[in-house]
Amino acid sequence: MPDAFFANSKKRKRSSSSIVPSSGKSAKRLKQPLPSTSRTQKRRKDEELSSGGSEGSVIDDEDLRADEVDPGLSGEEDANETAAEKRLRLAKLYLDSVKTTLAEGEFDAADLDREIISSRLQQDVLQHSGKVHLFIAEKISYAGSSNSRLITRGHRLSVTGAAASENGHHLFTCSKDGSVIHWDLRTGKQKTTFAKVAPKGKGKQRARQEDIDGHSDELWALSLSSDGKYLATGGKDRRVGVWDVEKGAWLKGFRGHKDSISALAFRKGSSQLYSASHDRSVRLFDISVLGFVEQLFGHQDRIADIDALRGETALTAGSRDKTVRFWKVADETQIVFRGGTKSVLREVLEGALDADGDDLMEEDTKRRKGKQNFVEGSMECVAMVDETTFLSGGDSGTISLWSTAKKKPIFKYQLAHGLAEHHSETEGRVSNPRWVTAIATLPYSDLFVSGSWDGYIRLWRLDRGLKSFEPMDMMIPINGIVNSLQLVQTPSGPITDAAWMKVAAEEEHDGEPDAQTRQTNGIDSGKGSRMVLVVAAIGQEPRTGRWLRVAASEGAKNCGLVVPLRVGS
Repeated sequence: MPDAFFANSKKRKRSSSSIVPSSGKSAKRLKQPLPSTSRTQKRRKDEELSSGGSEGSVIDDEDLRADEVDPGLSGEEDANETAAEKRLRLAKLYLDSVKTTLAEGEFDAADLDREIISSRLQQDVLQHSGKVHLFIAEKISYAGSSNSRLITRGHRLSVTGAAASENGHHLFTCSKDGSVIHWDLRTGKQKTTFAKVAPKGKGKQRARQEDIDGHSDELWALSLSSDGKYLATGGKDRRVGVWDVEKGAWLKGFRGHKDSISALAFRKGSSQLYSASHDRSVRLFDISVLGFVEQLFGHQDRIADIDALRGETALTAGSRDKTVRFWKVADETQIVFRGGTKSVLREVLEGALDADGDDLMEEDTKRRKGKQNFVEGSMECVAMVDETTFLSGGDSGTISLWSTAKKKPIFKYQLAHGLAEHHSETEGRVSNPRWVTAIATLPYSDLFVSGSWDGYIRLWRLDRGLKSFEPMDMMIPINGIVNSLQLVQTPSGPITDAAWMKVAAEEEHDGEPDAQTRQTNGIDSGKGSRMVLVVAAIGQEPRTGRWLRVAASEGAKNCGLVVPLRVGS
């Protein structure tokens, strides 16, 4: 039976007199009394709309509402309901909707509650909490085999920077030859080369640097934004270059630094870019509008490295001023952490040693026992674990774990990459620690890597309390000096389907492997999961100088390196 509201057979026309203009002459006309016929027609229509109760008549608007309101509906609120009760009620409604949508015989109740609902509710909170929440180091293994790696060779001189995109499609490398190369991670082939550009003109007629679409000198650093849209590069020409990745085009070159640019870092999930320079300053840019924001000062020596995560903070290593500075950009403040080895008297006064010179720090005692204590003269690299914990490395070969709540390292691991021996005419055979030239973390996880020139990239695992760390059994062999490192988590599909991964597997098994072998080595399995890529820039010389050289005769190569690691269940 049709609704009574639609049973009215009379045609209702909208009277022109019912339209009320806001102003003007029409408004003046409405002030005059309406004709009697118009008032009669209006009263008649009002009676028709208000009449109701019997079948076939028009019902009142009030009758269209429900007699009782369900208190469980998200749109209705109790006047006495607190904010906490409202959140609880909305959470219950969300869980019920998830169960209704997903629980169609594919999952049982236990799996639904434990795996689906919990992960959905916690994922956003964990990603923005600023704390370590990915404990995956003990689950890491080689993807495919230890020979599954991509080596990119296209630069004439040492490769100083390398970065891969989070979608697993792009790889960028830069070099001392002043060029940037764009590689396709899926095929391992070179896509585009942005070559070094020579300034036009001579002498005073020489064109200004900002008129050049590219770099004119050595490149020392690059960084890729989280969304993969922008690439930033910098080096000896004192400009921060910004590139559009999709178009492969130069966007802008920022001037302002008075010395070479040594490090670059994008803020995670943002278009904000930090640049560090040998002029002892840090500059902040907003790449979305191609604008400069502000400049930060504080270091007393050249800045060697910089890192940043999601927060409005940055971390820098000050080289021979022996400090690491934690910048709170929004508050315009900085926290100074001083490294280097102190005298015994100073450590006694500060409580690190007792009167007999015995170390009171248990973790340091374990590392110092039977080993020489080398003086740390330069802080060379830093990496943020989370928003309050970070790592540093220097010329003493020591990797230190820090917290923003303490001014001294929580834990130190000395001689992380061993000793390098050389012959001295006056002292004979001399052993010195190998510098920690690069360090990188997988953000908000317990996994990090370090590099030097000992022939290996070393993997490390943090303990769950973030009080110490230890080396993992897995090491990645390399030939040359590690100039930069990156750990990035990507979908496994683009990597497992990559041509160079399949070739490595076929060579490993002397031909086309069968399905069982491919699944055992992780080539076909877990395409819906994620993979961790170790991205390294390898060179025969250090990134910012020539104080050391590993000859080609010793196997050193100028190349970029990508090693995929699988995260097990």
